[in-house]
Amino acid sequence: MNQEKRLLLILAAVQFCHIIDFMIIMPLGKTIMAVFNISPGQFAWVVSAYAGAALTGNLISTAFIDRFDRRSALLFLFCGFTLGTLACAFAPSYLLLLVFRGATGIFGGTLGALVLAIVGDVIPLERRGAAMGWVMTAFSAASVVGVPSGIWIAAEYGWSAPFVVTAALSAAFVVLAYFVVPPLRGHLQQGARPQVQSEDKGAMEGVIDTVALRQADLPPAGEALAPKRGLRKVVDPFVRIFSDANQRAALLFTMTLMLGHFTIIPFIAPYMQINIGFGDKQVGLIYFIGGLLTVVLLPFFGKLSDKYGRMRIFATASVFALASIYALTNLDTDSIYIALLTTSSFFVVASGRSVPATTMITSVVRPENRGGFMSIRQSINEMALFASTVIAGFIITEGPDGKLEHYEWLGYFTMGMSVLAVWAASRIKAVA
Repeated sequence: MNQEKRLLLILAAVQFCHIIDFMIIMPLGKTIMAVFNISPGQFAWVVSAYAGAALTGNLISTAFIDRFDRRSALLFLFCGFTLGTLACAFAPSYLLLLVFRGATGIFGGTLGALVLAIVGDVIPLERRGAAMGWVMTAFSAASVVGVPSGIWIAAEYGWSAPFVVTAALSAAFVVLAYFVVPPLRGHLQQGARPQVQSEDKGAMEGVIDTVALRQADLPPAGEALAPKRGLRKVVDPFVRIFSDANQRAALLFTMTLMLGHFTIIPFIAPYMQINIGFGDKQVGLIYFIGGLLTVVLLPFFGKLSDKYGRMRIFATASVFALASIYALTNLDTDSIYIALLTTSSFFVVASGRSVPATTMITSVVRPENRGGFMSIRQSINEMALFASTVIAGFIITEGPDGKLEHYEWLGYFTMGMSVLAVWAASRIKAVA
């Protein structure tokens, strides 16, 4: 296995742990509401606490993350994330669970942004869609393996057990990353562009030439190119990002896409259990089948976006997403098979459009500023995620028969944001 593939594999593993930690809380919603005796609205705050803290962490990291070796930053954030996940398993009360989810989010949110920045640094734009597709299969793998396993573990050993297992898995990958990930400092050289050899017969056989850049040509690790002092050093990254119309368009795209995607997700599992009749273990099928399909199809979406254009594939997938969102949020059936077909279609098209979308976003900024931009982008992402869970918590109510009501209202809102996201995507231009 060559150097590029090893790096992408580690990045996918980091994303796998990060996504499992974030996703596992949602199918455990019914159990957590019962254990802590909380309402659907209070449960939504458990989800949004992670997003709100991630927003804060990303805003802080924007000012300095581009001044450090990507490898050092990756290991530091991954360790903090692992400890936060372990703490969640031992939360004795609802309030402390909120606190520990927030602590995990501070590290996890920035970790997700850093992974995407690294992919943007080392993979040229003409092959970035395929690479992004492979890294983003971590979402699918988490759905296929992580979430169903977590649900089963929770059913057998209690709601906290999945967090213990996730923390242990993360710790193992931290050790692996320490030995496998090379120094990644090419972005510290002004105007540097990591050069990757061209593909051999269509396969990703490139070798990251700048992973082992001559150390004499680079500034010492942790130092900026031209050291600045005081407040200017903190403010400059924000001024640079928000004064660029192209980057502002990418941030608007990020916000609308998240609102057009995540608003309905926290209540998919509770809705299927309470309204449709899924059992506690059957709900794992939602993530297993949907995730299995996306494991196969996400790399395909990446190749399509490289071949036919990222905007074209994103717009096409968004059209199918509108139909899927409507079907899911208006679902009224006694058939588990129809319900699984509906949820699986949502997983495929929603995840599929995220591949060209993320590739487009990484292309709006040069490598030397990409880490800071991706941190801001992740902050916007988390802000929208936080807003989406708050919106869902206010709209979803419990009816007199115990069923969840007004899920279709969330669907209409999500569809409107999806249309707006297509318009925002059309305003983005690639620069690197």
